[in-house]
Amino acid sequence: MNKSLGNNPTGAIIGRDNLTGCEVKIKSKNQKQGGGANQSTLREYNERAILSLIRRNGPLAKAELAKLTGLSAQSMSVIMRGLEQDGLLLRGKSLKGKVGQPSVPMKLNPDGVFTMGLKIGRRRAEIVLMDFVGDIRCSKFITYHYPIAEKIIAFTQETLAYLMAFLSPSQREKVIGLGVAMPYELWNWSEKIGAPQKDIDSWHQLDIAHEIGKFCTFPITIQNDATAACGAELVFGRGSQLTDFSYIFIGFFIGGGLVLNNSIFPGPQGNAGAIGSMPIIGPDGKLAQLIEHASVALLERQLLQANIAPDFLWQGLKDWRQHETHIDHWIDYIAKYIAIAIVSSCSVIDFNHVVVDGAFPSNIREKIVAAIQKAVQEIDLQGIVVPQVEQATINYDPRVIGSACLPLFEHYLLDQSLLFKS
Repeated sequence: MNKSLGNNPTGAIIGRDNLTGCEVKIKSKNQKQGGGANQSTLREYNERAILSLIRRNGPLAKAELAKLTGLSAQSMSVIMRGLEQDGLLLRGKSLKGKVGQPSVPMKLNPDGVFTMGLKIGRRRAEIVLMDFVGDIRCSKFITYHYPIAEKIIAFTQETLAYLMAFLSPSQREKVIGLGVAMPYELWNWSEKIGAPQKDIDSWHQLDIAHEIGKFCTFPITIQNDATAACGAELVFGRGSQLTDFSYIFIGFFIGGGLVLNNSIFPGPQGNAGAIGSMPIIGPDGKLAQLIEHASVALLERQLLQANIAPDFLWQGLKDWRQHETHIDHWIDYIAKYIAIAIVSSCSVIDFNHVVVDGAFPSNIREKIVAAIQKAVQEIDLQGIVVPQVEQATINYDPRVIGSACLPLFEHYLLDQSLLFKS
């Protein structure tokens, strides 16, 4: 039986923000004032729990939610009525055929909340408008040879104005924030992206939230792009079925994240799952990092060496089959190194599942996963439980989805692990 989310013998409800890893404590309303707890914080916690359960499970009736949360029927009715009045929930069709009154499942209202998401990459930036159920309503992107801060900030200002104009006046009032997903230390590896160091150095001292805040009127949240992508998979993808998994994202460089007990584990420095830094032995027998031998940047270099313009790599998830021979060679090459990294990771944390995604079309993702599965089986696995390597399930750039998820985590989502205590 699930424990009540509202009960804790210490009088404090303790959670952890899925993306930032910051501990959250909401004390009981029965504690003395000045201790930080009151009825409104407890109600906010219960509202987040209800919204998170509906997001994960789909439409649920009040009786089902009361059973899952341990809240009384009366408390549940009050909270659900408030969420419906706030426009966050919609009534579904009545379900008859059971004893008593027909049950009415409640579902998330797509128009209840809107968020903006900005993904800044080394070859492309994109901004999206996302609704409360995770659907992209509108988007714009730019590509470039390397990221110049001034140009990306100007693009952001122009696009935010465009997206706000896309919304009706009443919808604009429901925009709760802008999430920004970008690589940590974007100024590093300038040589590998073919950028003049002086242009990339401008990122070193740049406070991106401050600069965007000069024209953005709603709150701004910043996160590492691979961690944000992992958060998107947790909320909208495999996270609905898997308790623990290692997440790998193959972008311009390779990165990832860790999900433990239904929540992202960022680590003390926020770098947990940064698989690109993992040491491997290269084909020359020398020690190198995985980032050197498994990335879309490597494919870009190989295409340039074959006198093929690589611009199509950064134009969104378009069909890559026109260069199938080169791409298949690249897939075979990176798969064996990613397989080594996966087995190494599983020797430390025995994951049963590894979820793979990247900045490429779904058919390329399918090929990469198949190649990794094969490469894993060719490694000596004595003493290691063979993990299931699986495809991610989001058919849009998860870094972009993850950036737009950041305001949702701030305001409406609850630590997933608290929803599954037994």
